Amino acid sequence: MPVSSLVRVACIQMEPRFGDTSANVAHSLGLIARAAEGGAKLIVLPELANTGYVFETREEAFGLAETIPDGPSCQAWAKIAKERGLHIVAGITEREGTALYNSAVVIGPEGHIGTYRKMHLWGNENLFFEPGNNGFPVFHTALGRIGVAICYDGWFPETYRLQALQGADIVCVPTNWVPIPGQAEGREAMANILAMAAAHSNSLYIACADRIGTERGQPFEGQSLILSYTGWPAAGPASRDGEEIVSAEIDLGAARRARNWNDFNQVLRDRRTDVYAEMLGAPISRGWY
Repeated sequence: MPVSSLVRVACIQMEPRFGDTSANVAHSLGLIARAAEGGAKLIVLPELANTGYVFETREEAFGLAETIPDGPSCQAWAKIAKERGLHIVAGITEREGTALYNSAVVIGPEGHIGTYRKMHLWGNENLFFEPGNNGFPVFHTALGRIGVAICYDGWFPETYRLQALQGADIVCVPTNWVPIPGQAEGREAMANILAMAAAHSNSLYIACADRIGTERGQPFEGQSLILSYTGWPAAGPASRDGEEIVSAEIDLGAARRARNWNDFNQVLRDRRTDVYAEMLGAPISRGWY
C-alpha cells in the first residue's frame, strides 16, 4: 500500500491596505488562525501581503521594506507558526542592504526556512525591485518538498519545470494577479489557466493565493485556487472580490508517484533534452525564441 502524506493546504485571499503593514500583518494572523482551526498545516498568503503592491517611488518601497528573517512581519508569522505547528509561505517586501526584492518567506514551526525572490518582474516592479538572485530553490520540510513562485513567474514554464526536476511536491504562489488585455467580461483569470497547465504538465500541486480589491487605481483578480497534480482544481477558484480561505486536503506524495502516466510515459523523463539543448543555444536569428 502506498505511503500517504496527507496535508491540508489553505490559500488566504485577502485585501492588504497599502502602507499599513502592522494592520495587514495583524489581519493575516487572524485569517491564518481561522485556516489553522480548519485543519490547515500549510498556509499561503498573497504577494507583498504585508505592505500592499502599488508603490509610487522607490523611497516609499524602501521605507516599507523589512529585512528577513528579523523584521516584524516575519517575526509575527514565525510566532503563529510555532504556536500552531504551521508552515507559512507569505509575500513580503524585502530589504537587503540597499537592494529591494519582491520576496516570499517560507516559515515553519521552528522558524525561517528560506526565502524566494521573484525572478520575473512585472511592470513598474522594475523601478523598485532587483530581479531574484537565488534561483528556484526547493525547500525540504517536514510536510514535503515546497517550491515557490510569485505572480508573473507563472508565465514562464521553466519556473515550474525547474522545481519539478528538483523533486518539488507543491509550488506555493503568492500572487497579485491583474486583468489581462483581451480578457472577456466574466472570464476566469489567465493565470488560472496557466497554473492548471503547469500543474498537469509537471505533475505538481500548485497553491495560488491572490489578493482582492483596487489599490491606487489597480484592480486585482482574486480567484485563488489549489490545483491537483492532474491540473484540475482541488479547491476554488475563489470569488473575484471577497476575502476567502480556499482549502483542500491533498496527498503530496501522490504528485511524484503520478508522474508515471502509463506504461510508456513519464512527463519529466520523456523530455528530449538532446534536442532542446541545441534549440536553446541557437541564435535568435534562426527563429528559436
